[in-house]
This record gives sequence, structure tokens and C-alpha cells, in this order.
Amino acid sequence: MNRKLGGAFLALLIFMGNRLANEKSPYLLQHASNPVDWYAWGDEAFEKARREDKPVFLSIGYSTCHWCHVMEEESFENPAVAKVMNETVVAIKVDREERPDIDNIYMTAVQALTGSGGWPLSVFLTPDRKPFFGGTYWPPDNRWGRPGFVSVLESVAGAWKNKRTELLRQSENLTELIQTHALERNKKTFPIEQKILHSAYHDLEAVFDEEHGGFGKGIKFPRSHTLSFLLRYWKKSGERSLEMVEKTLFGMVLGGMWDHVGGGFHRYSTDERWFLPHFEKMLYDQAILAKTYLEAYQATQKKFYAETVQHIFTYILRDLRYPGGGFYSAEDADSMDPKTVRKREGAFYVWEKSEILEVLGAEAGEIVSFILGVREEGNVANDPQGEFPRKNVLSVTHSFEETAKQFNQPAAEIEKIIRTSIPKLFEVRSRRKRPHLDDKILTDWNGLMISALAFGSRVLGETRYELAARQAADFILQKLVRKDGRLLHRYRDGESSILGTLEDYAFFIHGLIDLYEATFETRYLAEAKRLTGEMIRLFWDEEGKGFFLTGNDAEKLIIRPKEIYDGAIPSGNSVAALDLLRMSRLTAENKFELLAQELFVTYSSALNQNPEAFPQMLIALDFALGPSREIVIAGTKESKEVKEFLHLIYAKFLPNKVVALHPEEGKAAKEVEALIPFIEDQVMQAAKPTVYVCQNHVCKQPVTSPGELEKLLQ
Repeated sequence: MNRKLGGAFLALLIFMGNRLANEKSPYLLQHASNPVDWYAWGDEAFEKARREDKPVFLSIGYSTCHWCHVMEEESFENPAVAKVMNETVVAIKVDREERPDIDNIYMTAVQALTGSGGWPLSVFLTPDRKPFFGGTYWPPDNRWGRPGFVSVLESVAGAWKNKRTELLRQSENLTELIQTHALERNKKTFPIEQKILHSAYHDLEAVFDEEHGGFGKGIKFPRSHTLSFLLRYWKKSGERSLEMVEKTLFGMVLGGMWDHVGGGFHRYSTDERWFLPHFEKMLYDQAILAKTYLEAYQATQKKFYAETVQHIFTYILRDLRYPGGGFYSAEDADSMDPKTVRKREGAFYVWEKSEILEVLGAEAGEIVSFILGVREEGNVANDPQGEFPRKNVLSVTHSFEETAKQFNQPAAEIEKIIRTSIPKLFEVRSRRKRPHLDDKILTDWNGLMISALAFGSRVLGETRYELAARQAADFILQKLVRKDGRLLHRYRDGESSILGTLEDYAFFIHGLIDLYEATFETRYLAEAKRLTGEMIRLFWDEEGKGFFLTGNDAEKLIIRPKEIYDGAIPSGNSVAALDLLRMSRLTAENKFELLAQELFVTYSSALNQNPEAFPQMLIALDFALGPSREIVIAGTKESKEVKEFLHLIYAKFLPNKVVALHPEEGKAAKEVEALIPFIEDQVMQAAKPTVYVCQNHVCKQPVTSPGELEKLLQ
């Protein structure tokens, strides 16, 4: 393209937008008005790169990513930078949440090249889709001792022209490296035994932050599945792991990680004190954290944990619920600051002290400000980007008792002032411009939330949580299952699309099992069993064992990724291992347990060498090592006695169990007997609802009273 035509094309892009305008992804649509000639992932872009003899620039991110917004504003919206891009590369945009398979491959490549990764992920590929260079965020020009994006583009273009052989050799070597990583399996296996759990605990204890909770120093992520593992370890060992969990759970809620006005957790803390968060809110964080707080409530009976979960669910049902069922993905970190009329991180959530005093009045405003650490000059000391001038992140700085002493009022009165003030702040905050909502509905993340809500309905005795879980599951079953039974990944704006990955299957199966245990509707268990069979057929690696991330019917990429590392979201392999064990216990089909055992053996080397990196896999391993229980209640689920039994079961922290209901007679009884054959003989005794408790495949005498059940569960 000559410069004159290139300038005309750039002007046309600015005026009309680019081809991303036809996409459904909120992230891609954010870039639809860029003057960059963006392509979505597909053959068309790579064919153009081959035809025009250009490298491909692959940019991966997601719609609520702060630094993705920064790079867009600085580079992709800049006509001068866009001109260089359009002349030197073929540019492709990918939403990592829509295509986790593509993100997994090229993130691994960048981590191999640079030692780290993150989003925006910026990778240069050959027209054969092989990576040869990459990084994350680049500023538009050279700064802070780092090359600017324009310099990188020009350097890559020069190397593509003058050092092609070297680049192609690097792309081959890097592709071979990530292929080896994807299929890596240490043929030497290790015993699968309790000492793996002990090693993980001691490794976590060594990096535990005694002062603030959490692990390590500096940036802190919730690591909720790590906390859930530690609760299970405490259950068996009586070690101080419960203390570690409680310190962390309290720290997160008291700090700025928690939205004290609207409920829900922000993404992570940028400091070790849980004070200054990265303000985006993700559906999966709310789901995983809710389950951990529910388990902590079971373990300790402290109402603080139950109230935290209720606030999480209030936020989810109010702000992230799709009217037709299902849940949206996330809310952005950035939002409009009304004073500067520009987007700032956290603008929706932070306050100036004068605003609080205006809303609450002088007396209540000063009390609330004291408790929540609000200062006239603002309370964000470390603000290198200048995002929070005179702003305050709400964080519990003083207790009710300290505040009562400071203001010479009873602690009960202070608590009353807080409880009446928060709704007033919420009402005023609700008039602000909300952060961007990523309104796509993802099967895997919805599976996690269905699991949390279903479990929460039992632990907290709230039927509305069961209803929300049921409606979300039914939505997925109606909208995200193809006619041939294949699970799909994403729904948005009336369109269901993208083949489901291992995580879609594993997480949704997990949610369906929990929903069965909450409702005892056999259709959910039947679908969980069907999908488990499909998961094995589509994703199981017969040669190397374990599950691939993509199905055998998916697009053929340069590698077929496989993941067991439990990061911000647990891996599909880890959740699948627990699914297989639970399905084995519920259906008495040994083939599921044998596959779970193969998973553990396959990754036994990694589990022995670095166990703390796989906390969700350790949760599954803890279930497998036992003791585990199969609990069957014979009776009618509406009966008072059955409800008493269920309340007793879910009031306790009994993580390694499955629960089934055997109705007296009729269609429901036949349906559950077809799925759970051994249940046929577990019937009511003396015309009374009866509980059968089996542990490690040995059944105890059936009981018909709560007192007898209490003894069995101990």
C-alpha cells in the first residue's frame, strides 16, 4: 500500500471504524473505532500477512483490563501510531476470556521469552502463527529506559526484512519450547500420599504474612482455593492453618479489597496490607471467594463470614445478573471522574472527605470517616500515576470500640451509625457513572457461581440463592448447549458461540453437582453425568494422560495446550479431578475414580516438587485420600425431618462428601435409582426419614434422628 492510499485508508478507518465492529466481544468492540486495521483471529488475517509478506501483531486482553485501556488510549487510538502499525504488521485482536486457548499458548511464549507475562499481551508472529517476539504493555514512545511501541514496531519490521532467517529460526525454537511445555510430563512418578499435603502446608506457612494475612509481600491476590485447601488441612491435622485462613479472610474484608459500600471483592491488592486494590470486579473471584467464606463459616460458626457471603451475593444478584438467567463477566477498574471528566481507576469507588460529610452530615460523617480511614488530604500515599488526588479508598482503620472512645459514644451507637450510613453512601454512589460492564456470559465462570450459590443456599438456608443458581444453570442448558449436546463457551447479544473448553465442562459439571445437592432434582445430576462422559471423550489425552484445554473437535492451533497450574482461576484439570471423584461416589461408577487416579499419577512429579502451586488439585487429592463420605437421605425433601438432617449436615465443615436424596416412591425415585443404583436399597426405616452414612465404601447403621446423625458425622 503506497503512502497516499495508506493515508486515505487510515482516514476511512477513523471515519467508519474497523472490521471489529461486527464482533460480539465487548473487548473487541472497544477497539472497533481505532484507526488500526484490526482483524479478529482467523484465517483471513494470516492469509493477508502471507500475501503482503508482513509479520502479525497479536494483541490479547479483556474489556475490564486497566493497562489494556492505557495502551489503547496511548497507541491504538493514536493516528500516528496506527499508521505505523498498518504499514508494518497485520494486527489481530483477541479477547482472552473468549479464547483462553489462544491466550494460554502465546502467554506461555512471552513468559518463556521475558520471564513474566500479563495483559495486554503483545506478541509478534509469523504468518504460520508461530511467535518470535513479545511483551506486555509498551508505551507509545521510549520512556523509563524501555523501548516505545513505535520503536518496537520499526525494529520488528527491520528484522523481518533484513534478519528473516534469524527470526524464523527463533520462531521455530520458541514453538518447539512451548510444545514441549504443553506436553511435558515427567515419566518418573511419585507416590500419591498424605505427605504431599503436608509439604504444601509447610511451603505456604513459610511465606505466610503474619501481620496482614495472605502470602508473600507486595501485590496480593485472593488465592481463595489456597485458603480452601488450608481449611481442609486444618480439618485433618489441627495445625494452625485455620489461623492463617482467618487472618487472611478478615484482612481482605477490612481492607480496600472489599467494596464497603456495595459489596463484592476487587481483583487484587497492589500492596501487602490489602489496602489499595486494582478496582476491577470479576465474577469468578466472587464465586470462589464466596465458597471459601462459606467454608470458614461452617468451620468457625462466625457470623462475619456468613454476612460477607450475603453481601457478595447481594452484589452479584443486583449488578451482574442477566435478566434471563446467567451472570455477566466483570466490571471495569476504570470509570469516569465527574470532576476531571476523564476516566480514572477506581473513580466510582473512592471518596473525598467533603462528599462523605455532605451526604451524612458533620457528626455521622466524621465518625464514618474515622472508622474507614478517610482524610481531608486523601489516604492514598503511594500514587505514582496521580489517580487519587484527595481521594480516599474506604478501609476499616479503627474498630467500633476505638471509635466509641474517640467520640465518647457507646459502641452500639457507633455500629448503628455505620449501618444507617452505608445505604446513604450507596444511594449517592449509585448516581455516579458506573464502570464499564462486560456483559458476555461465560459457561465456565457461570459454573463457578452456580456452585457457590447452590452451596450457599444450603449453608445459609436461603432459597433465593438456590433459585438464582437454578435459573443460571437452566439458561446455560437452554442457550449454551448445541442440539448435538456440545457445550459452548460464550453467550452475548443473542448469540451463543465458541466451542467450550475443558474449563467450561469441568466448572459447569461442578456447579451442576452442587445444584443437584441443593435441589435434589435428578435432571441436574443426569446432565452432570452426561457432560462428564463428554468431557472425557473430547479432552482426555489417551497417550499422555490428563485433559487438554481444547477439545478434539476444536480449531487446530500450533499446540494443543494442557494446564494444571491453579492461578487466579483453578485449572480445568484440577476441577475435573474433583468432578470425577464426586461423580464416582454419587453414581458408583469406578471408571471415574480410576481416571482421577491417573490424573494424580500423571502430575505426581509436579505435585511433589511444587505442591503449593496446585491448591485446587490438592483439594481433589484430599478428597481422594479420604476419609470421604457418601450420605443418602431416604424421605421426602419437603418433610421437616429431612430439612433438619440437611441443616445438620451443612452446618458442619464436611468438605469431602456427596449427598443424595432417595424419595419414597414414584417417578422421582425411579429417576434417581437409574443414576445411583446402590440407592435402591436405602429406604426409610419404620416409616421415618432415614440417613445412611457410608465412609470409604463402608456403610454405618442407618439413623432416624438428628442426635444419631450428629454422632455419625463426628
